[in-house]
Amino acid sequence: MEFGTRIFIAFLVSQVVCTGAQEEEEKAECVPGFQEKEYQVEYSGGFLKDIPLLQVVFDDCAGNEDVEFEVSNPDFLIDENLNLVPRRDVIDSRDVMFVHGVNVHVDDMAQVTIIGAPSRSPQTLREILGISDLMPYRSKRSLLVPPMFVPENQRAPFPRLIGKSHVISSDMKEDHIFRLTGRGADQDPKGVFSINRLTGDVAVSRALDREAIAYYHLQVSTTDLSGRLVEGPVDLDVSIIDQNDNRPVFKEPRYSGEVLEGSPTGTTVMTMTAYDADDPNTDNAVLRYIIVRQLPDKPSPNMFYIDPERGDIVTVIAPHQLDRETLPTTQYELEIVAKDMAGSEVGLTGTATATITITDRNDHAPEFTHSLFQASVNEGSTGVVVNLTVDDRDDPATGAWRAIYSIINGDPNQNFEIQTNLDNNEGMLSVVKPLDYESSMFHTLLIRVENEDPLVPDVVYGPSSTATVNIIVMDVNEGPVFFPDPLVVIRRENIPVGSFVAILNATDPDYLQTQSIRFTVLRDPADWLIVNPFKGNVTTRAILDRESPHVHNNQYTALFMATDNGSPPASGTGTLIITLEDENDNAPYVFPSVARVCEDAKDMNVVVIGGRDKDIHPNTDPFKIELGKQPGLEKTWKISRINDTHSQIMLLHSLKKANYNLPLVLTDSGMPPISNNTELKVQVCTCKKNRMDCSRAGSIQTNLLLLLCLVLLSILCL
Repeated sequence: MEFGTRIFIAFLVSQVVCTGAQEEEEKAECVPGFQEKEYQVEYSGGFLKDIPLLQVVFDDCAGNEDVEFEVSNPDFLIDENLNLVPRRDVIDSRDVMFVHGVNVHVDDMAQVTIIGAPSRSPQTLREILGISDLMPYRSKRSLLVPPMFVPENQRAPFPRLIGKSHVISSDMKEDHIFRLTGRGADQDPKGVFSINRLTGDVAVSRALDREAIAYYHLQVSTTDLSGRLVEGPVDLDVSIIDQNDNRPVFKEPRYSGEVLEGSPTGTTVMTMTAYDADDPNTDNAVLRYIIVRQLPDKPSPNMFYIDPERGDIVTVIAPHQLDRETLPTTQYELEIVAKDMAGSEVGLTGTATATITITDRNDHAPEFTHSLFQASVNEGSTGVVVNLTVDDRDDPATGAWRAIYSIINGDPNQNFEIQTNLDNNEGMLSVVKPLDYESSMFHTLLIRVENEDPLVPDVVYGPSSTATVNIIVMDVNEGPVFFPDPLVVIRRENIPVGSFVAILNATDPDYLQTQSIRFTVLRDPADWLIVNPFKGNVTTRAILDRESPHVHNNQYTALFMATDNGSPPASGTGTLIITLEDENDNAPYVFPSVARVCEDAKDMNVVVIGGRDKDIHPNTDPFKIELGKQPGLEKTWKISRINDTHSQIMLLHSLKKANYNLPLVLTDSGMPPISNNTELKVQVCTCKKNRMDCSRAGSIQTNLLLLLCLVLLSILCL
């Protein structure tokens, strides 16, 4: 069914093209398709297999490449010489058949009439289209509009006839007219196409651009003069035939790619891609790529190849020649041309540049510039002592060039360290632990250098990748060293002046020299100590007090200096830490020092007080808090113990608003214990509604004697 429909439509198109070809102004142009649209064959009892009946005349105006022909009668074919040939012996044949020729340049149809063919039942349009009984027959559809094709970029004159609408019936009345609607007719862009109202001829009014609009969908209908629809609308599809009017265009003018040196022949470097705005279904947009120039052209002008269809650039040069270190440059520029029309001579071209960088691989091991390096360093110092230099032919911007150094022998105590100078790739050998001349005057190190990146399999590190470093240690007068440092001793506080504290011990590391040592006090915050300058004996020059602000966590720290008689003299420092044992030499005291009660014993008449002591356990709590020895105090006040450090004081009866000094006795738990006779200031205040007013209590100073007199008087009155 599809083949029959295509044949019929193509036939109608061919008739339109044939009609248009008769126009006088187009006689000089090549019209793609069948040059003769109708052929005749005499029927004489049948047709014999493989005997040509006639030769069709066909020209696609481009060489007739890849033209495919189809015949509506499957018993016939068009051979390579354009002959109509039976596939088998044919006796019964229809009186009409159609030949369809198509390729990327043309799609056309011709009719072959068989004169004298045996009579058959009448042919219908359904038979011609191959529809058979699969589709209901619509006898009312008499308006036929074949698809039409218009080449782009046509030249004047305009309008040009492109096809014709048909009414397949005899009832087309004179007052019926054709009407064309849709985009390109009465819709933007308006007026591109027009239709003859009486004949149905369709024309184009100006040159078209397929890249702007490749397809127009219009509708044809017939109406009477009043505009009433008679037939249709029927779709009219107008396709714009492409012309090669667009050059290939690369997305970027310059492309960049990389290839690793030593890569195998055929390694893909990059892909070049160009685009052509012409019809992708025609050769107009079929591109082919070529390399037209390589700079530089050494060691070979054809180091690279580009796949003409895919645009893949691959290496052609042998791997051993693709050596970054021996090539004249590490960058090559290729001029790439893309040509349409599948690369034919008439194709249009576009150009771009491909820059290919030969990247480095680690095919050269680093080598020391000398097999032996020498350096000297003062004992006791640290820092860089020597810079080791290497050569590496690889790319300095890669891990194939950057060096990593390591000490593989001669440093059992880890006195040395080697790091890479990132600016020049040198190895900076440093002393990180001070060296001692007296222990070793000479050091020999074995250094190895490697790259950050591993070497390629066929390259190894050789003898030149190791070097020896001889280091001479220079003698320096070193200061005496205290041992132990710090020196920790335990002493009781309050020992007599002149008491022995400790003996300082300092030795001179320069044991190869005979030197004497003198001791001095460098820092003694409380000025408690003196030292014998020759023997180092430390004694007291003042009382040691554990409660001194210079003592922290029961420890007193002093700093001493030992100086030798070398040239120049050298000194060292040592620390003495004295841990002081406590003695019960501080009396306890009460806190807070001021308490408040209400004048009415029924209100707030209880206060809590506590004891404190500068000494430490066991010379502190539990504390005993008692009233003073004055008689009668127990009639007004009462003290009750709460815990080891606190007690409460209760007012037993009302007192006048005033300030009172209440005598107390506090005793600690030391051996022997120490007591403290002190006074607690008690403010008797006015209390109303949970508010305490003590503002006038300070104006009356009442001593305990007056208080006692008042108490005795009140007792006598009873």
